[in-house]
Order: sequence, then C-alpha cells, then structure tokens
Amino acid sequence: MKYVIGLDYGSDSARAVVVNAETGAEMASTVKYYPRWMEGKYCIPTANQYRQHPQDYIDVLEYTVKDAISKCPAGTAKNVVGIAFDTTGSTPAFTNKNGVPLAMTPEFAENPNAMFVLWKDHTAIKEANEINELAGKWSTDYTSYEGGIYSSEWFWAKALHVLRADETVREAAYSIVEHCDWMPALITGTESPANMYRSRCASGHKAMWLEQWGGLPSEEFLVALDPVLAGYRDRLYTETCASDTKVGNLTEEWAVRLGLTTNVAVAVGAFDAHTGAVGAEVKPGALVRIIGTSTCDIMVSSYEEMGDKLIPGICGQVDGSVIPGMIGLEAGQSAFGDIYAWFKRVVAWPIENILAKTTLVDEATKQKLIDETLDQIIPALSIEAAKVPVSESTILATDWMNGRRTPDANQMVKGTITGLNLGSSAPLMFRALVEATAYGSKAIVDRFIENGVEIKEIIGIGGISLKSPFVMQTLSDVLDMPIKVAKAEQACAFGTAMFAAVAAGVYAKVQDAQDAMGLGFAKEFYPNAENASLYQELYKNYVKLGQFTEQELFS
Repeated sequence: MKYVIGLDYGSDSARAVVVNAETGAEMASTVKYYPRWMEGKYCIPTANQYRQHPQDYIDVLEYTVKDAISKCPAGTAKNVVGIAFDTTGSTPAFTNKNGVPLAMTPEFAENPNAMFVLWKDHTAIKEANEINELAGKWSTDYTSYEGGIYSSEWFWAKALHVLRADETVREAAYSIVEHCDWMPALITGTESPANMYRSRCASGHKAMWLEQWGGLPSEEFLVALDPVLAGYRDRLYTETCASDTKVGNLTEEWAVRLGLTTNVAVAVGAFDAHTGAVGAEVKPGALVRIIGTSTCDIMVSSYEEMGDKLIPGICGQVDGSVIPGMIGLEAGQSAFGDIYAWFKRVVAWPIENILAKTTLVDEATKQKLIDETLDQIIPALSIEAAKVPVSESTILATDWMNGRRTPDANQMVKGTITGLNLGSSAPLMFRALVEATAYGSKAIVDRFIENGVEIKEIIGIGGISLKSPFVMQTLSDVLDMPIKVAKAEQACAFGTAMFAAVAAGVYAKVQDAQDAMGLGFAKEFYPNAENASLYQELYKNYVKLGQFTEQELFS
C-alpha cells in the first residue's frame, strides 16, 4: 500500500490526514491548535491585526504528522510516498536572503510585523485603496484578473503596509513568501527565495501574477505605488507552478523529525479553499463552498466556456489554480461562521462575566455549568430559530461584520441589523444573521450566473455544512438550489492528499486522483419551494439595506 499525507493549515489550527493513496480511505488524522495564536499573541482584534508566528506552524507540523502516523498500522510510515500543504491566504511574511521568515531570527522573534500576516488581517485597507486607484490609471490594469478590485486581505497590500509601518523590517527584509510556499520549501531544504517553488494558486489570485504580462506587476507600477517596493519584483519570482508539481523530497533532517523517509515527495502548496474543492471532487458546473469562519467559493471552468470573460468583483480567475488545464474561479465571504461566533460571545457575556464569579457553587460545578452552557448556545439557538416561519422572520441583517470579500471587495463596510422591536429575541436575531450569510452567498452565485458562468450544482464542505442542518437548509432555500455535502470531514486535507499522490507519481493527473480517492457525499439539502419564493422577495430588502449601509454609512 502507498500512503499520502495532507496537511491543512487553517486559521486556528492545523490537521494532518493520512490517506490510502489507492482507495482514499482515511487511516488517521490529528488536529493541533497553534499554541501562540491560542494565547492571543501578536494580534490586536480592535485594529484588525492578526499575525501568526512561523514557529507555531513548525510546532504543529511535527506534532500532527507524528501523532497521526502513530495511530496507523505498523509499517505505514515507510510507505508514505507524498506530502502536501494547504494554508490560508493571502498569508505572507518577509524573509531574509536565505528565505528565512524574519520572525525566525532572534532580533525579530517577538515583532508581529516580521510574522505571517494572516488572511483576515485588515490593517492594509489604505494600501489596497491605493493599489486600486493606481491600477485604474495604469496602462495595464493589474487587477483585471483579480475581479477588478484589490483587497486588503491580499499580498501586495499587506506587504506595502508592513514596509511602511516598520522601518526595522524594511531594512532587514529581502523577499516575501506565502505561507503555502514556505512550508514545502522548509521541509525540502530550499533556502534561497529565488529557488522556491511558487504556487500558481496564491500568486494568481492574490499577487496579480499573470503569464500574459510577464508575471507580477511591473517594477514601474510597484515603485509608482511606493518606492519602498523597489527591487522586490526581481527578488520574488516569474514562474509559478500548479499544485500537482513536485518540489522535491524530504530532507534527512525533516524525515527524522516527522518519522518518515527521504523517499517522500513534497508537492507545491495551495490555498485551503482550492484544495478543498479538489477534495470535494469539483468539476465544471459545480460551485464548491468551503463553509467555516469565512467562506471561499471555488469553481473550475474550461477555456472554451470562459473565453475572454472577466468576471467583476470576485477573487480572481487563474489558469491552473485549482486543476491544471482549467480556469480556477474564486469568490467568498469575509465572515460566515465568525458571525455566529460573534453572536455567541454577545449572548454569553453574563455567563463568562457574572456566572464565572459566583460563589454559590463550588469551582468544579461552576466550570461544568459554564462549559455546558457555552457548548449549547448555538445548537439551542438553531433549534428555536428553525421554528420561526420565514414570513415571521422580520429582522434583517447584512453579513459584513468583517467587511465584504465578494462581490466587489470592500473592507470598510460594517454589518448592520434592522427591524428590531421589543419582541425581538435571541433566536430571532440569530435567524436573521443566518439569513444574512445566506443572502451574501446568493449575491456571489448571482454574480457568476450574470456573467455567463453556468452553475449546475452546489457542494458544501467544512464543519458547518456537516454539523448545522438549519444553516444549510436556510442556504438551500435562499439560493433555491440543492446543496450536496461532501462526506470527507476534512475535505481540504483530502484534496491536499490528492495533490500529494499526483506529485508522488501515484496518479498522472488530479482528475485520476479524484476518481480513485473521492469519498462522495454524505447528504443533500433541497429547497423548500414556499420558503424559496418568500426569500426571493426578502433578498431584495437585503440588497436595499446593503446599498444604504455602504453608501450612507460607510462611503
């Protein structure tokens, strides 16, 4: 038997999944939270600053791989033939000349600006606006394949913000690396930034890379944006690779550290949503929704269907970013599950701040009460919210609590709730928030359809799709479309494992790995015709509220 390991680096944790490369059977998996991140280090939520230390990535890599392998039958380790990574993105960091992230050096070990800037860091809103303004005047609009609007969540905006904000980083930095590119380079011993394999997925969707204009935006454009970017284009890359490409093999050091062999092939990295779509067996006509703290919506389209189309307001259309030989399309929402988590924190305030101080019960009992109550808040709200008829769901909200990713990126907008009265309850408010996330999803689906991209089916992956029937049914009703839920609980890691199998030579192409390793679907949600009809009208009110919110409050 041959085995592969898919490593999925999320916002809070990483997971390793050991997969039988011939059948797709999951042998074992392990999840580990980033230790420094969980302590709240290096982040300032009120300033939208979210940074992660590269040592967190190394710590969870060693733990998850070794622990997952330890759960497998004896002899599995020596038969692992491939390993691949997916990460969040854009999550870049500055490096020195040796390709080492600055935070891995003693002088920058505690400097957040020397760390990886997590995807949801929105400190670069000003820089993103400047990129959009300059691109609109430039002879080549470098944002045209990025949906026409550059986001503060993306590569160049973040790089520019850090260079401006921190002189010490500016003086020490030599190049920049995406998280998904650094991990393969690390374990294959690729030191020089010039020799790193760069992800087509990351570069095309977030760094304005396009083969037709010679790679990254021109030096003239970057210097016009700000002279602090001078020279970075030459110290980055021209060529990029799809994720079925082999970077190299594990070094002897990393083979020992992971308990594997140097025969393990390492694939080019990618972003989690894109590998998740592969793991969910994406094909033309399918929209795969990776539903978690935020959402990413991924499609693949043939060259013939796309033609010369440029879809406005999405997160890019990139040749080979998902499956080689097809155009990968990305959209998404900046917050989805995060909105529910925010509401949970609001209603849990008395529990965490009043009940936690009570002296009426002993400490052990008190903690059990707190833990049990917190665990039940979202399930209980979901049960009660589901009982409310759509016709009586009179509270209306927008889903922009963390800005808007698509359609038409705008990180300045904020969430709004209206229609409240003295009878408004927690379940009614929760239902409105769930409906808001579904309305935001419909805006994305409509944008694709309006621009001639056919959507035949919707596939959901991620924890919410498997664990929240109320959310999924609401989403199906609002979209008025059936939604399949992928059986693979860790679809992103499974897609990454498929890439590892191709890079290791088990399969000739990604589609072959999907056919052999795909796990199919666990369930399907069908729209309620009556609810779907009502939501068509309610959605118009969401659009009106969104327009008012953006134009009158946050313009």
